[in-house]
Amino acid sequence: MSVPELPLHWLTPVQRFLDYLRLERGYSKQTLQSYQQQLNKMAQAWANQTDTAALGWFALTDKQVQRQLLQFRKENLSARSLALAASTLRSFYRYAQQMGLTETNPAQYLKLPKASKTLPKQLEIEQLTQLLSFDSSEDILACRDKAMLELFYSSGLRLAELVAINLPDLNLSEAQVRVTGKGNKTRLLPVGSVAIKALKAWLAQRPALLSPELPLAEQQALFLSIERKRISPRQVRERVLHWAKQQGLGQHLHPHMLRHSFASHLLQSSGDLRGVQELLGHANLSTTQVYTHLDFQHLAKVYDSAHPRARKK
Repeated sequence: MSVPELPLHWLTPVQRFLDYLRLERGYSKQTLQSYQQQLNKMAQAWANQTDTAALGWFALTDKQVQRQLLQFRKENLSARSLALAASTLRSFYRYAQQMGLTETNPAQYLKLPKASKTLPKQLEIEQLTQLLSFDSSEDILACRDKAMLELFYSSGLRLAELVAINLPDLNLSEAQVRVTGKGNKTRLLPVGSVAIKALKAWLAQRPALLSPELPLAEQQALFLSIERKRISPRQVRERVLHWAKQQGLGQHLHPHMLRHSFASHLLQSSGDLRGVQELLGHANLSTTQVYTHLDFQHLAKVYDSAHPRARKK
């Protein structure tokens, strides 16, 4: 069943908002897609209702916005999804206020069910050792994958950051890599010695996957696919799953778990929350603080196994 085209008074403000986020704020493609999906879903709902169809975004009241989110809740939308929808709406209306399109933000004081906090999943150090112990000396894809996985864990990268790295961003002599994260913010990260060794091995083989037909900008891509172009996020996910299965980890592994593992292991060793925040590129410390829970879990395990009064009889 096809979704009917939205009327212009619902569609145009969303497109202008997305253009602003892309051109002025440097938001990533994935974030823009998420915002567009959220806003289009809500616009579709209001455009199909007789009391709101002709209104448009800037005539909605806070009660109408609240009522629609409650309706989504009745349709079994999770608390986390509702929170994402509300956050998107607030950002959209703040933009509209800045542009003089409306004086009010009907999403400002929405009442939502609390989303349960789920801790990010991570790998133990032994599991990471198992994952990264495959032989990469004979196969070019294995060589590339070893370099990708080692860099993921060494520097705590996001998936989008990894695939966007170009050759000039990598400085192996200084053991550094420059990445561009959310909000188009650039940060310089250290690269560990094991990752450097894997990257040097890959750079020696990389020319075999380089196509002279690629645009000059794409010829600079650090990681190339078997199609002889910049590797895609989807392909990276597939290769991570491949090696998790190949190495017998027995669990569903996605690239972000390597970032979570980096953050948790670093915090366990250093206790420096601010330093971990800077390395991860988190704008707010509260985002990084979730890893303190992981750190406590680790300490609790140590306590349970080591303290005389904690041992189970």
